[in-house]
Amino acid sequence: MENTADQNRQTRLLFFIGLLMILFLGIDFLTELGVADGVLYISVILLAYNLRQQKAVFYLAALCSLLTILGFFYSPPGGELWKVVANRLLALYAIWVTAFISWPRKKVEAQREQMIIELKEAHSRIKILSGFLPICAFCKKIRDDQGQWHQMEAYIRNHSQVEFSHGLCHDCAERVLGELSENKIKAP
Repeated sequence: MENTADQNRQTRLLFFIGLLMILFLGIDFLTELGVADGVLYISVILLAYNLRQQKAVFYLAALCSLLTILGFFYSPPGGELWKVVANRLLALYAIWVTAFISWPRKKVEAQREQMIIELKEAHSRIKILSGFLPICAFCKKIRDDQGQWHQMEAYIRNHSQVEFSHGLCHDCAERVLGELSENKIKAP
């Protein structure tokens, strides 16, 4: 569901960017050459930063550059030629500087999103026991919220993802072996 909503948002944004580009091209074709309308395309590049595809910024920068150059040839005449060329070159420069500045930020954002996904996956796999555990001082059973007493292993297994294997520590092994030895000596 979230994926579909995100795709719809991306489609609407791309449609809006397309409309802006058509609008800016129309403005460029209606104003005389001396006006630096090519700079308007910077807003397209800034909006493209919100698109999921990292390379979209560069594709749109190339398209905006092409439209800026088309505007040079199809806009009504006006202004001194050197100023017209300087304005168009400055617009191209601004478009590409904006695109290159946004590239590292897009990369960092993609890495951050990947890290968030990994953290969510790790969080879903972790089941942590926390809080206060009432435990019997003698038999080590744990009392649950309903007042029932459970073996420690069963309680921990049911409230976490821990599995137990049993063995004997050194002290207990000596004690058990000592008791077994005493029992053999006492036997007739």
